[in-house]
Amino acid sequence: MRAQRGPVPWSAVTRGALAAGPLLLVGVLVDRTSLGVVAAIAAMLAGINDRPGSRRVSVRRLGEPALAGAGGLLVGTYVGGHVGAVVLTAVLTGLGLLAGGMSAIGPVASGAGTQLLVAAAIGAGMPVPEPGWTLALAYLAGAAWLLALRLALPTPGALTGDFRFDGERDAVARVYDAVAELLDAVGTEHATARRAALTAALDHAQDALAGPRLRRYASSSAERRLHAQYAAALPLAEAATALAWGGEPVSERALAGPRRLAAAVRENTHTGSLPAPARSAPALRALDDALLHAADAFDEGGGGDLHTRRRSARALLRAAFGAGGREYGLRVGLSFGASAAIAQALHHSHWYGQHTHWYWLPATAVFLVKPDLGPLVSRVLSRAAGTLLGALLFAGFAAVLPRPEGLVALVALCGALIPVSTRHFAAQTAVATVLVLSLVMVGGEPQASVSRIAETLLACAIVLIVGHLPMAGERGGQVRAQLAVAAGAAHAYLTHVLDGPEGPDGSDGPEGSDGSDDRAVRWTLRREAYRTLAGARTASALAAHELPALARHTEGTDEFAALLERLVDTTTACAVHLDDTGHLTPHHRRQLTELLTELATRRERIGLPATAPTLPTAV
Repeated sequence: MRAQRGPVPWSAVTRGALAAGPLLLVGVLVDRTSLGVVAAIAAMLAGINDRPGSRRVSVRRLGEPALAGAGGLLVGTYVGGHVGAVVLTAVLTGLGLLAGGMSAIGPVASGAGTQLLVAAAIGAGMPVPEPGWTLALAYLAGAAWLLALRLALPTPGALTGDFRFDGERDAVARVYDAVAELLDAVGTEHATARRAALTAALDHAQDALAGPRLRRYASSSAERRLHAQYAAALPLAEAATALAWGGEPVSERALAGPRRLAAAVRENTHTGSLPAPARSAPALRALDDALLHAADAFDEGGGGDLHTRRRSARALLRAAFGAGGREYGLRVGLSFGASAAIAQALHHSHWYGQHTHWYWLPATAVFLVKPDLGPLVSRVLSRAAGTLLGALLFAGFAAVLPRPEGLVALVALCGALIPVSTRHFAAQTAVATVLVLSLVMVGGEPQASVSRIAETLLACAIVLIVGHLPMAGERGGQVRAQLAVAAGAAHAYLTHVLDGPEGPDGSDGPEGSDGSDDRAVRWTLRREAYRTLAGARTASALAAHELPALARHTEGTDEFAALLERLVDTTTACAVHLDDTGHLTPHHRRQLTELLTELATRRERIGLPATAPTLPTAV
């Protein structure tokens, strides 16, 4: 229930003010109000996905959900106009099953699934004279307008430099800041949290630099320089993690280097002289070597590997149709289908009177059933409170504002508030409620604040009931699926470190192996292990905060994720030690053995498939 904190994203606020309101105004001025309403809805939904990051990654983050939403609007419009209530409900339920399974792939796919279902409900229920293909084009135009603003407008404070890469530059600089903060926390109780923050910073920078591109490689010197600076941060992160694992506090001198590197990235300048830490231990020698490597990389700026691995089509299908995707898809399909069926029954029984906005009920259920917005009960309470507040606010505004110009201005104001309101689901709901009610009234429907409250409360009840229904198969499938992926990634990383080109006994590896290539593979595996582990820990933490009826199905998964995290940290410490000495100490071997033994025990308790790491024979 806590709100997120941070500075006001003025860039996103500006884009929000220039998106939904102006689009609606254009529609009103050219007497195509319904198209303006659809474009404004698309801009609002794109604004919810308009998060901090690079311009390149925003193309996927905003574009793919918009394409899915346009497809959902097209399907909903044609199905809603040509079939009866029973067939319509069946089609919407099928879309819910598909979108739910698709949402298990990742955050962008989850956003695409949300827009697919919301747009399908709007297309099936909103009475507009235009054909479906015209509405779909208007929807794409609304999202494309916000995306164009995201790509074209500079970030405040970046006007003096090359603002095209301000998102990438800030993301890479935060990695070096996170390295310095981890080094500062070595030997304290904050080290684990700082290591997790470093993982998040690396994930964010990796995503910012690895967005969609027309060419395979970076095409400008500025971008190649950023790639080199990101790649130079990986050995620093590895050394800092090894130092945190050892627990021996480091000197203030060791912190100065990463901080100067962060400043050099932000200011796009050379690093200058970097103070070298003491070389009294393997991890400190690795830190010193990494600083020297970073200084060279910053000066040369010749590009670097982002150490990413594309997920295969088979892996994506496994995520969508595996245990986690099936469980999630079934729950989304039931919630969306049941809300659509009840909305149709109420609509055809004339409970709505002259209103035809039955789509609000299934659209509300879509947002409520999304687990990436928080635990179920907190989502329901936040949605109910936000809708009540938003409806009351709109009733007050509608009583005093002139129409339609006053409502258009209100839409522009709400569009500007969307990026700030995303810090709490209740605030986001309140702003979105005011915006949508304004759009509905501009579109020609009478005020519907009271019915919106009733429909929202009904959607809350539906999602709560469906969320606690017993399901076929094992509950907590999504959490276990992500833990299994994280365990497999940890196993691959551990196996590579211990059985790589230089084995743990100091012998040479396979003939023709190259140390630099081995490290590149190792860093790729390390990034994959930490990234999948972060997703698993998030899913486990959300499941642990559900009501006991749901939380009991994932008991012990958070402890298993914590053990996996310790295993990956220990593996990183082993890798640094092997680079320096060529062999493991008894302390490293004992830690690995204890962790793997405990993981095997806990794996059986939580019912995880037997894919967790086992101790390589070389140890």
